[in-house]
Amino acid sequence: MVKKILAFPTIAYLMITGFFRDIREDERGLSGVVVAILLILIAVLAIVLIWGFLSGWLKELWDRITGQAASIS
Repeated sequence: MVKKILAFPTIAYLMITGFFRDIREDERGLSGVVVAILLILIAVLAIVLIWGFLSGWLKELWDRITGQAASIS
């Protein structure tokens, strides 16, 4: 039991350094993050583009409605 307790710091060090070495060498996680960021960026740009078109169309529609209402009264 004493041998295991004395070996614990060495084993913990090797496990932690091995874990971080595996993270650095594993490129799958990085590509997943890049894909997720690109998808979010495309979605945000699409929403901004659609919002720009809709705001202009809604303003034009509102101007027509209020213009016709002003001519009725």
